[in-house]
Formats: sequence, structure tokens, C-alpha cells
Amino acid sequence: MSKFAERRRIMVDTQVRPADVTKYPILEAMLAIPRESFVPDSEVEAAYADRNLPLGEGREIFEARTLAKILDALDVSGDELVLDIGCGLGYSTAVISRMAQMVIGVEDENFAASAQEALSDANADNAIVHTGDLIAGAAEHGPYDVIIIEGGVETLPDAITDQLKEGGRIATLFMKGQLGEVKIGYKTAGKLSWRFAFNATAPVLPGFAAIAEFAF
Repeated sequence: MSKFAERRRIMVDTQVRPADVTKYPILEAMLAIPRESFVPDSEVEAAYADRNLPLGEGREIFEARTLAKILDALDVSGDELVLDIGCGLGYSTAVISRMAQMVIGVEDENFAASAQEALSDANADNAIVHTGDLIAGAAEHGPYDVIIIEGGVETLPDAITDQLKEGGRIATLFMKGQLGEVKIGYKTAGKLSWRFAFNATAPVLPGFAAIAEFAF
């Protein structure tokens, strides 16, 4: 077993399973996808660390526990279309590709080409990366059964929620200062109802910060 394959096994056994994530498709995907191939070169040795990893541009990659718990709460199935906003260098998209029918990652021009290359190298043939502003999503490929936002959010644009199918689910990490709550939104009759899932933290993504109100 290679060094990284052993680290993947340890990650699943010490970070994911203890977080009460036991669904086989999630465990299988995280054991199969080489996380070290989807992090910046400077973070390869830290790829399986029990923390968020710096991506660059003030961004971070979710720790494995956070991603696994989000996927557990969403319960993605093999016939669903998933939108993965802020996919970074493609790790989350690669993991989801082993669980869903198709996944569309969204990234800006800083990371999109590298993410697509890493996904191609990992033979994630049912995953593509859409290049553009994160807050715009990828409406031309939707609507989506599931939407995941891979970073902190203070305000959630209608342009994103409008891309969610009726009956669909969206996972969002709502940040208030340094504290965050992952909530799952369920779309019924065109409206979202939210349920708390767990606490986590990550930097707020570009375009998802609340606009400051100025008092005179």
C-alpha cells in the first residue's frame, strides 16, 4: 500500500467514521479519491491533515470531516445532478462524482483549469468544471437536485437557489464572524426551509459576503 493510500485509510478511520458518517458510498469515495492530487503543491504532505487546507486567494479546502458530514446530510443518490460551487482544485467534485450521476463544479479562472485537469487525471468522467463567478452558479447545466457551496456564506443569492429543483437540497455553511453553521435547505413550493446540521468554519467565498450597511 502506498504512503498516500495508507493516509487515506487513516483519514477515513480517524476523521470520517468517528463523525458518525457510515454511508458506504461516502466512505468508498473518500478511500478511492487521491486527495493529494487536489491540493496545492505546498500542501501535498498535509493533504490528509485533520483541518481545512489553504487553497490560495484567501480560500480554504474543507477538512474531510466537514465534506463527509455535508454529503451524509444531503444523501446524494446515483441518479442525481449536483452543483458543486467553489470546488477549488476539484477534490469535492471528484468525491461527489462517485456518488452522483453527474456533477458540475464551479470555479473562477484562478482554479478552474487546474481542477479540470485533476479531475481528468482521476478519470472522473461524469464531472466537469464550469469557469465563472461563484455567485452565478452554472444555470445552463441545471436545474440541480443538489447544490453544495464549498466555503463560508453570509448572504445567499437568489441566482443560486433558483437553480435548485423543486424537492431539491442545498448545503450551505452560514458564517457569523468566526462561527459557522452548516444548514440543509429543502425546496418546497418554491421556498427553502432550513435545518441545522452541524458547526464548521471556513472563509467566506468571493461574492457571498454580506454588504455592509452604513449608518449616518
